[in-house]
Amino acid sequence: MRKLEEVLQDWEAVIGLEVHAELTTLKSKMFCGCKLEFGVEPNTHTCPVCLGMPGALPVPNKAAIESIVLAGLATNCDIEKHSMFYRKNYTYPDMTKNFQTTQGPVAFCMRGHLGLAVDGTAAKERITAAALEADAVDGNATRTDTGYVAQVGITRIHMEEDAGKMNHVGGAQGRIAGATHSLVDYNRCGTPLIELVTEPDLRTPEEARLFMQKLRQIYLALNISNCSMEEGSLRCDGNVSLRRRGAKQLGVKTELKNMNSFKNLHDGLAFEICRQAEVLEEGGQIYQETRHWDPTSKRTIVMRVKETADDYRLFPDPDLAPCNLSDGFIESVRAKLPELPDQKAARFEREFALSAYDARHLVEHRETARFFEACMTLAGGDAAALAKPMANLVINDITAYLNAREGTALDETPLTPERALALVKLTAEDAISSKQAKEVFAAVLDEDKDPSAIVAERGMEQVSDTSAIESVVDAVLAANPDKVEQYRGGKTGLVGFFVGQCMKEMRGQGNPKVINELVAKKLG
Repeated sequence: MRKLEEVLQDWEAVIGLEVHAELTTLKSKMFCGCKLEFGVEPNTHTCPVCLGMPGALPVPNKAAIESIVLAGLATNCDIEKHSMFYRKNYTYPDMTKNFQTTQGPVAFCMRGHLGLAVDGTAAKERITAAALEADAVDGNATRTDTGYVAQVGITRIHMEEDAGKMNHVGGAQGRIAGATHSLVDYNRCGTPLIELVTEPDLRTPEEARLFMQKLRQIYLALNISNCSMEEGSLRCDGNVSLRRRGAKQLGVKTELKNMNSFKNLHDGLAFEICRQAEVLEEGGQIYQETRHWDPTSKRTIVMRVKETADDYRLFPDPDLAPCNLSDGFIESVRAKLPELPDQKAARFEREFALSAYDARHLVEHRETARFFEACMTLAGGDAAALAKPMANLVINDITAYLNAREGTALDETPLTPERALALVKLTAEDAISSKQAKEVFAAVLDEDKDPSAIVAERGMEQVSDTSAIESVVDAVLAANPDKVEQYRGGKTGLVGFFVGQCMKEMRGQGNPKVINELVAKKLG
């Protein structure tokens, strides 16, 4: 099987996502008063309504409707004032009533869009964008200095109830294949669930991954879900088809179900693109089917032939009245919108003169964005000058530290905004070198001490006094006349040798910038 980068030279992938998010911050389920709680004893949060007992009547959760309207406003959707709940019929043990309550052709949120910034190595997968000049357009992508921005359409965000959870016993890794029997936990049944469906505007697995990450940031900012992929409160299905470069007609799509991590989403789509290309190039046929990504074997496996809408026999739910949202209700929800990640990034650019790249990466995680902002507040009048080095510390060092210790919260570490700001100031004032700053950063976290105390204890104060450094430079040049002659003969790369010798003589405490300047001056 060919590699992804080779396949994308000849084939264009057409990808659409269906992203499901449980509204975990609510207190009760969608159509009943049962408590929402993860990880409790099975079948302890159920009632006749969520179990679909005869005669039990559902009542919509107003707070859940507020949450989906928030999601729609945050993703530039039109909010439909009039919509209905439907019954989606299917027979499977995870729903006792044999239908799922969902929305029909008209959802609460329709016709939205998000701009997706793609840069760095992620931008290389869309090979046609990489060849563009700045500001040139390739389909839905516009070239930028660091990559491109793709406009991704959102077909709809609709409300539905989640199903129960099937626990397969006896099979490998909890899968149904090979299981001896299955147990059903109905605690999740009836949980408010919103499903966002994109247009088929994504062209690479990296774009799909980045879109999912951006949507998670938005939902977290709105505080409508904890978006835990590990707990299943954020899940994604990916639809993908291939067509030859330059072709307009869409190919036959397959669906990858329940991608439960960003890496699995990327890797599953990448494999499926390569698999479809291999089938088509060998003269085979792609079938519309649902497939499962197995991260252990790193391949997709057929689950079932894809159902169509007719298979679900959708019809309006007779137990639920049509939903009519007033202008006043919609505007009251709009007033609750917080500052969204894109808005925060734009403000960071505007207030602190940061690049779009730095600002976007600062807001990727709420805690790092809050930490950076706390540091800038402490900096006061020095904020503009310290913003860039502080952004570098947060994006590179702090993020790497947290990634290496998954599950660790920044506010649980010894690194406070005060200490981070002090460290950045020491480097900005040339009290320590950038190399020493990394040593101090690690020591702050390991020893729970202030940067200034660590610098003093380790004798790391950087010498910037010109006269003191000049005497060392003179001694080094005098001790290496042959190297001086070679430098003046054209071997200018030897400047690094002289600087290194000076740093060695000063036991690493000399200011490299001052040493470089003096060496260049005396050799010139």
